[in-house]
Amino acid sequence: MTAMDSFSSNPIGVYDSGVGGLSVLAAIRSLLPHEDLIYVADSGHMPYGQKSPEYVKERALKITDYFLNQNAKAVAIPCNTATAAAIKALRERYPQTPFIGIEPAIKPAARMTKSGVIGVLATTGTLLSQTFNELVKREAPNTKVLLKPCPGWVDLVESGKLSGPEVEEIVSEPLADLLKNDADVLVLGCTHFPFLLGAIRNFVGGELPVLETGLPFARQLHFQLDKRDLLNQGTAKGYFKMLTSGDPVWVQALTGDLLKSAVAVQKLPAAVC
Repeated sequence: MTAMDSFSSNPIGVYDSGVGGLSVLAAIRSLLPHEDLIYVADSGHMPYGQKSPEYVKERALKITDYFLNQNAKAVAIPCNTATAAAIKALRERYPQTPFIGIEPAIKPAARMTKSGVIGVLATTGTLLSQTFNELVKREAPNTKVLLKPCPGWVDLVESGKLSGPEVEEIVSEPLADLLKNDADVLVLGCTHFPFLLGAIRNFVGGELPVLETGLPFARQLHFQLDKRDLLNQGTAKGYFKMLTSGDPVWVQALTGDLLKSAVAVQKLPAAVC
């Protein structure tokens, strides 16, 4: 076994502000079944969307240091706010490490719209970021892009509330405004939001396109590993390890509900929390 072969068997670090990134995890595990994954739910510091970019960047650097201490070969960030705030700084500080960020599906939405209007549902941190605004200008220059912050949506998911009257009420307000303004394609710009897809569909119906980014993100992760010869060449199923800066008992129960399977959750070391 060569040194590169040995390194390719190292784990991938994955993190989000909480459990939102778990909506992307299924796509990663399906497309990369032999990869070992270490997932950090930074629940003790969520929601990122209400934090300053500097705060989110500092969390990114601290969590990345943890991943690299665990010999991670790459870091995947299925979090729109963290990608926008931190990925440039991460790539500058750790030029030898592949960082895979996520971005809302503006490009495919702009191609799909018939009304010329698309709606983007995201956190305030994502919508105000320079990275996001550059994405809109680059990928949808001739499309009207309506930006809609969704206060309370992340909190619903993190509290395990995915359905019911309270959820329907909180979800309906931003959706109603977008539909009233002729948006005919919706973009979920936060990885927490796919867990609310049932409530979203109850309001907008089954025909309106609602785009999420789990599978495209997994494909990009696969591509970046492949071109660097970092794909795990083993045949065994990869392990999945999960840690949190929040309450591991609560996060473990919530993760079990979201993934429909039992997952052990550990507390991050105090230096990382």
